[in-house]
Amino acid sequence: MSQTHQLSACPGCEEPLETGDSFCEVCGYDLTAVPEPPGDRPTVAIGAHAPEESPDGPLAAPAPNGQSTGRPTPDVSDPGFPDGTDHTVAPAHIAEPGHAPAPGHAPDPGPASGPGHAGDPRDPRGAGAHEGRAGQGGQDDDYDGGEDTADMPVFQVPTVDDFPLAAPVAQQPQKVCVACRAGRIDTDGYCENCGHAQPRERDHQERELGTVAAVSDRGLRHHRNEDAFAISEAQLPDGTTATIAVVCDGVSSATRPDEASAAASATANALLLESLPLGTHPQQALHEAILAAAEAVNVLAADQSQAQEHDPHRHQNAPACTLVSSIVAGGLLVVGWIGDSRVYWVPDDRSAPPARLTEDDSWAAQMVAAGLMGEAEAYADDRAHAITGWLGADAYEIDPHTASFKPDRPGVVVVCTDGLWNYAEAAQDMARAIPADAATRPLHSAQVLVGHALDGGGHDNVTVAVLPFPMLPQGAGSAYGSGAAQQ
Repeated sequence: MSQTHQLSACPGCEEPLETGDSFCEVCGYDLTAVPEPPGDRPTVAIGAHAPEESPDGPLAAPAPNGQSTGRPTPDVSDPGFPDGTDHTVAPAHIAEPGHAPAPGHAPDPGPASGPGHAGDPRDPRGAGAHEGRAGQGGQDDDYDGGEDTADMPVFQVPTVDDFPLAAPVAQQPQKVCVACRAGRIDTDGYCENCGHAQPRERDHQERELGTVAAVSDRGLRHHRNEDAFAISEAQLPDGTTATIAVVCDGVSSATRPDEASAAASATANALLLESLPLGTHPQQALHEAILAAAEAVNVLAADQSQAQEHDPHRHQNAPACTLVSSIVAGGLLVVGWIGDSRVYWVPDDRSAPPARLTEDDSWAAQMVAAGLMGEAEAYADDRAHAITGWLGADAYEIDPHTASFKPDRPGVVVVCTDGLWNYAEAAQDMARAIPADAATRPLHSAQVLVGHALDGGGHDNVTVAVLPFPMLPQGAGSAYGSGAAQQ
């Protein structure tokens, strides 16, 4: 095919030519015998908007139909590819919109070798692969040419929909310090107001129901919380509600005291929820619940016997804990315990005297009961808190203590471990520590009592449950009769 129309000047004398000239009018150069242009293909980097200029002007890669596309073809010689990756596009696959190859005419595949073509061992894409991106290398976004592109990779310009935004994070309610109840908690887990380190999961637990609330805290000296509690409400046969609180204190000198307290509190609570709706008297139900809790703690010792058989010289104490519980049902207040955890009664009318409703299973209590020492002297002794009753496989015969009362006025019941009553031992001290609105805000009152123990030094784990005791309407009698009983 004649290429005279492509020359703008004579190759011999550089005389300007006109379209259609076959011979130079100055030097007579035969323009029909113009040699083929050199085979090099000046390149530009993919994504460039303007082609590089060659000494002879821009060179365009031929389209499949032989027409010029006006776009240069890329080549790896361009310094824009520092990694040496082959980005050359074969001229046969560069086409303008609307210029598809004629039917039955396959496009020229171009040279079979060289950088960027099938058969090049440096080409990591393998034979027949094509490199391209919409809007670059001579292809348009809406190209619909007749060439079969089923095996060609598709390159799309990312849109906003390709990068969905993350859902907004819900704001969590701001927690306040468990000690001062005022300061915010920083990212390190400390109160910005008083500096108290905030507890981890079991280290601090709070729960509130309609008629009872409880709080448990690790304290400031122990490395873990060995206390446990369970609170619940049971429906009685007459349709009224019984409120239950069970508090357990793991014996630190025993093995796995935290497991013992958890097992005892859960077992006792479960049995009460089962027996009270059946009409069992609360005092009897509580007696049976303590025995069931003791059995649950005994089961934990089975694993230790295996450990001792493996190492007979290793001494281990059986898991052990104390237990104290209270039930408010039908105008009756029932308490049960084994160990040195306590129950206090605090009337709403603070002019009326408060009272402690339990007696400790401890060395000091035995000394006082036997008349051998005064209370102040006994509890000042180093042996004062040595317990004489507990739940565990190595305990003496389990003899739960239970008692029932019928208060003549409204008030609150405080069920707690010695981690609290060490800082409010006398009933009057407990009455001063608990807020005056405890009957209407039991959770807040439990939080305040735990804070009172932490402010006092927090030498032990602290657990407290607060049960409001409402008065029955005039004329309403207890479902379990009147009077008080004690066992």
